[in-house]
Amino acid sequence: MRKDPMPTLDREPTRRLFLWRSLTMGSAAVAAGSGFANGMGNPDNQPPNVPDWSRSLGEGVAVRAYGKPSEFEKNVIRRDVEWLTASRESSVSFTPLHALDGNITPNGLLFERHHSGIAEVDPADYRLMLHGLVDKPLLFTLDDIKRMPRVNRPYFCECAANSGMEWRGAQLDGCQYTHGMVHCVMYTGVTLKTLLDEAGLKTNAKWLLLEGGDAAAMTRSLPLQKALDDVLIAYRMNGEMLYPENGYPVRAVIPGWEANMWVKWLRRIEVGDQPWHHREETSKYTDLLENGKARQFTYVMDAKSVITCPSPQAPLKHNSGFTVLSGIAWSGRGKISRVDVSLDGGRNWRSARIDGPVWDKALVRFYYEFDWDGGELLIQSRAMDETGYVQPTKNELRKIRGVNSVYHNNGIQTWHVRKTGEVENVEVS
Repeated sequence: MRKDPMPTLDREPTRRLFLWRSLTMGSAAVAAGSGFANGMGNPDNQPPNVPDWSRSLGEGVAVRAYGKPSEFEKNVIRRDVEWLTASRESSVSFTPLHALDGNITPNGLLFERHHSGIAEVDPADYRLMLHGLVDKPLLFTLDDIKRMPRVNRPYFCECAANSGMEWRGAQLDGCQYTHGMVHCVMYTGVTLKTLLDEAGLKTNAKWLLLEGGDAAAMTRSLPLQKALDDVLIAYRMNGEMLYPENGYPVRAVIPGWEANMWVKWLRRIEVGDQPWHHREETSKYTDLLENGKARQFTYVMDAKSVITCPSPQAPLKHNSGFTVLSGIAWSGRGKISRVDVSLDGGRNWRSARIDGPVWDKALVRFYYEFDWDGGELLIQSRAMDETGYVQPTKNELRKIRGVNSVYHNNGIQTWHVRKTGEVENVEVS
């Protein structure tokens, strides 16, 4: 008798075995019946029949002047949590990480964080002021900025409060809500150093004040050293002009640093000799520690990862066999060098496969393929970056920083996969 050739948990499945399993599973489904009532589609549109969409002409070109996803993907959208804040004008929406793949986030799905709603800026009226401790104060139009030497750089953007609800324990079922305040975009713009070189810096220049053009007039203090390193003044994302909710027409991009520094609708840059937290700058994000003290200027987002599928919003649809775990990892300190996954709550770790480009301070996509025996799983991922930093467990973080903060939670996430394929947000000791 021929034995099942599928590999065990500790062996990597091959493409041939995957195809073999797919074909046998498909044959079993056909033999079992149409399954139309169980959401398996309309048998009239399945082989050997000719489907409806092959029987007539479809819409022509330019009918859909701006393309959009298929109507069958209508649930792949940003979502908010209405009770999270008192007002939607000062709230957040979350990227549907569970429904995405690859490194780059589509423009229409980038998470939003506003403090006074979306500013609708007429590009003809847009101006960027650069003044303070400079040799020559300048005023730029959008066209002025576009005429400067441009660069294209992929970076992740993560809110400091991403995963903030999880500090005290597992709270929200879905990586869209636990980790969805992050995205990765190819930005086009001009380096901030180019603008500063054009204006000329005074010898005592040490800090910059970035001010937004929305009703909150968001202001943030930026060290000059970072400004001269890799900060962009961006006007495009993934080739398109910025969307209004992401700062159209111009925003600051501060690679690797918390997103509240990425001032949107940027209207003013003032150069000074000290940070502005003592006067006109709005309240900064601080990390309240167990002893009552608070960490300030915690700019960098440490290495982090999450398995996006399977996850509570993306359960497994099979009860055993070839299974692909997929997830994302990122670090504000540089490139991701390695991602490990665990199927048993952190007792044993296996190296995941990183696929696609590995950029500096950008999302990477990882996969782990295995043969699931149908038993319950406690799946985790653990990221490491090129500095040697290893993503900690939540308990390791709590021992150092307590549970009073809602910021900078980069602890390891645990999903409980049940025998049914359903997935739940849990914690392990």
